[in-house]
Amino acid sequence: MPLLDPLTWQTSQSRALTGPRHTVTEPATGEALGTVVLAAAADVAPAAEAARAAQREWARLPHFVRAGVLRKAGDLFAAHAEELRDWIVRESGSIPGKADFELHVAAQECYEAAALASRPAGQVLPSEAPRLSYTRRIPVGVVGVISPFNAPLILSIRSVAPALALGNAVVLKPDPRTAVCGGLSLAAIFAEAGLPEGLLHVLPGGAETGAALVEDPRVPVISFTGSTAAGRAVGEAAGRHLKRAHLELGGNSALIVLEDADLDAVISTAAWGSFFHQGQICMTTGRHLVHASLYEEYVERLAAKADSLAVGDPHRAQVHLGPLIDDGQLAKVHGLVEASTATGAKLAAGGTHENRFYRPTVLAGVDDKTPAYAEEVFGPVAPVRSFTTPDEAAALAAHSAYGLSLGIVTRDSARGLDLAERIPTGIVHINDQTVNDEAVAPFGGVAASGTGARFGGDANLEAFTDLRWTTVRGDVAPYPF
Repeated sequence: MPLLDPLTWQTSQSRALTGPRHTVTEPATGEALGTVVLAAAADVAPAAEAARAAQREWARLPHFVRAGVLRKAGDLFAAHAEELRDWIVRESGSIPGKADFELHVAAQECYEAAALASRPAGQVLPSEAPRLSYTRRIPVGVVGVISPFNAPLILSIRSVAPALALGNAVVLKPDPRTAVCGGLSLAAIFAEAGLPEGLLHVLPGGAETGAALVEDPRVPVISFTGSTAAGRAVGEAAGRHLKRAHLELGGNSALIVLEDADLDAVISTAAWGSFFHQGQICMTTGRHLVHASLYEEYVERLAAKADSLAVGDPHRAQVHLGPLIDDGQLAKVHGLVEASTATGAKLAAGGTHENRFYRPTVLAGVDDKTPAYAEEVFGPVAPVRSFTTPDEAAALAAHSAYGLSLGIVTRDSARGLDLAERIPTGIVHINDQTVNDEAVAPFGGVAASGTGARFGGDANLEAFTDLRWTTVRGDVAPYPF
């Protein structure tokens, strides 16, 4: 029996959702892949209450029991790889290689989370009084996770796995466009791994469902990945309700190519940074800053690379780029490209589409007023701008509302590190493009890109636990009255 017959699996669960039925569609063809039931805002409260009730017993289990469930879940992502790959490719428009990467990271996230369960949970403190004084990490209770469509499995599992390992329950609201590979797949994997009932609730739904999750008093921590605009709303609502919100938001990341760079090596790297998964990645290289001595050749060679890439249905053909997720995203991307050429940018490659298949696009002659340079496009668009000095490159890279990822290409790595020190960003890669992810690494941005690094090791401990101070005395403490 397949792991994921969406509606059959969903309706086999103990709590039925009350929202409308939703057809899961393939963005490449519009073909129906299945049907799920969406969650209404009213479904959040019972899910949060059930999660809170189940969490207490889960947190009391020995650490090795929780770790065993997480390790088994990691193994199951490999065991069901063929079926899950097919869902990621067809539901999110990923090429198979990107789907394989998501499955690899998902398994690694589970293995790393399993190790969290036995991490030292605090420290012994000195005390002025005759007592034992120590700190201890305790689970927050219920973690709300809101995840997007673009890397649906990774962007759900990297919060779900550590939260569970640390003794919490989770209410997960995936984007309804990727309800299966970003939500139901995790629930099915963890059920098969032996996760007790009630600890993971999957509520695919829209903004009203997400708002209800943020506002629910039984959910003290929200882990949100999505657009900066939506993140601001989540952060504001969380602040009103005095709860923590971990926000991983948008980006417009720069790749700086210094004058000593090897263009034979850098063009492939640069193309990957802008065109991987059709540019629908928060870390996508949205600005190429190239030394003036290399600029003309760089534009020419990047445009040739873009023209050589195959775009099409990743389920039925071997392609480099698949479809944009929906018509709304297509309209946004093409609108930004057209607005950019209207304001003087030169179209060096691309700028056309057939249905949702958008050609990888290179824009030259851009400046601060070019929409596709100044804004996050979330599509396969590479704006290229020249600079003449490292000071100018640093100023251009730093001149952005965002601060997620940065790439610097140079034959002198120390010089690259020195330049990076002058640019505020959460992630830096020397001699690499901006799109990188590993389960062991902290991840997050600054400014409009989010509220700082989370995920990975200590960042997960801080995100999904509270720090409690405890003292123990042998006798009752005396006081002067």
